[in-house]
Amino acid sequence: MRYLHYIIVLFFVSFYATSTYAHSDISKYKLDNGLTVVVKPDHRAPVVMSLLMYHVGSSYEPSGITGISHALEHMMFKATKNYKSGDYSQIISENGGSLNAFTSTDYTGYHVQISKDKLPIVLKLEADRMANLVIKQQDFVKEIEVVKEERHLRTENVPEALTFEQFQAAAFLGIPYHNPIVGWPSDLDNMQVADIKNWYQTWYRPNNATLVIVGDVQPQEVMKLANEYFGPIKPNTIPTTKNFKAVPTYGIRKIIVERPAEVPLLLIGYNVPSVVTAENSWEPYALNLLAGVLSYGDSSRFVKHLIRQQQIAVSAAAHYGLYYRLPYLFIIQATPASNTSIDQLQSAILNEVKQLQDNLIEPNELEKIKALTIANDVYETDSISKQAMKLGIFFSIGLSSDETEHYKREILKITPEQIQAVARKYLIASQMTQAILKPQSLNPNNPITREKK
Repeated sequence: MRYLHYIIVLFFVSFYATSTYAHSDISKYKLDNGLTVVVKPDHRAPVVMSLLMYHVGSSYEPSGITGISHALEHMMFKATKNYKSGDYSQIISENGGSLNAFTSTDYTGYHVQISKDKLPIVLKLEADRMANLVIKQQDFVKEIEVVKEERHLRTENVPEALTFEQFQAAAFLGIPYHNPIVGWPSDLDNMQVADIKNWYQTWYRPNNATLVIVGDVQPQEVMKLANEYFGPIKPNTIPTTKNFKAVPTYGIRKIIVERPAEVPLLLIGYNVPSVVTAENSWEPYALNLLAGVLSYGDSSRFVKHLIRQQQIAVSAAAHYGLYYRLPYLFIIQATPASNTSIDQLQSAILNEVKQLQDNLIEPNELEKIKALTIANDVYETDSISKQAMKLGIFFSIGLSSDETEHYKREILKITPEQIQAVARKYLIASQMTQAILKPQSLNPNNPITREKK
């Protein structure tokens, strides 16, 4: 039955790949002030997703003010020249919409899902806070404490998150992804309201933003609304960003985090290129499939070998993010079974990697992973929010809407030899960072003795 399901998925993907690549309903405009407007109609329901993405995130932040992009995200819900603090959220809620915001390494986004007839309200509010945010000292003092508490609850009080933060700091040499998105504690303590004002005035301009609209809309109507509300906003000179390159490494970097925790955690990261930085354009797509071979689905190698057969891992997964403006990481994350040490688990994981370096993957195994990978990409189009997010990310890091179709074409072209090539080139000791969460007792009167060699 599972094999039949695979054949059906593969047929669907093949049909999709040959029948829809040439038909794109995505429209792109650029206003006179530099704002990029991307519209993708989806008429299945009378709703619309608005995503305003500013092309700035934690990787743009110099030392001393790390976390400022995230702090500004919080401040964007305060007062403007035309609205009181909290009005934005209240108006969206009263009109039946849902909203949220997020900060990432390369961008900061603000999104609203609402009925299609309410889109003018959303765009009016977004344009107003792009141009007219009022950053008050008293609001900043309160909100920076909220940010600190968020860091405390989500990072410092979560041993796995704290381990990942330390892991990233060690893995990215010469790349500004080593700073946490929420910022380092000392930088949050020393941040000033003037820093926030300067960051807003520098980066939150129309010529440094992409407005993505997905839903039951007509592109011409969206363009008219965008011109009406955003057109009067003046552009600014956006600072030129540096071309960062990873510092060469000459051996394994190892981090051990000792914190009260219930179970250990192993993180292994390899420095790899992103879609934007790859010298060989096919390599990121091969790395994406390589992660799938290791951990995508019940028949993946980690699940089959480490979890089910050897029973040495409670969980094991490989992750690779293609879409970053700078080089990123191929990450393996695993938790050992109760009778297994971290060293034993790492040895087994590296053996799985070595198998891919030494032996070509069987074509049928690769085709299955391709089918699952593309099917997952296709299924994501069921969500207008995911469609908007994907387009917003593409434009924020210098790609275009063509990447949606390009991704599928490139995935389908990857060969067993290319999977082996990227495993040999990138998944090597000299490019490895290892982080271990070594649990300390949650109860000082009952120390943990789970240390195996």
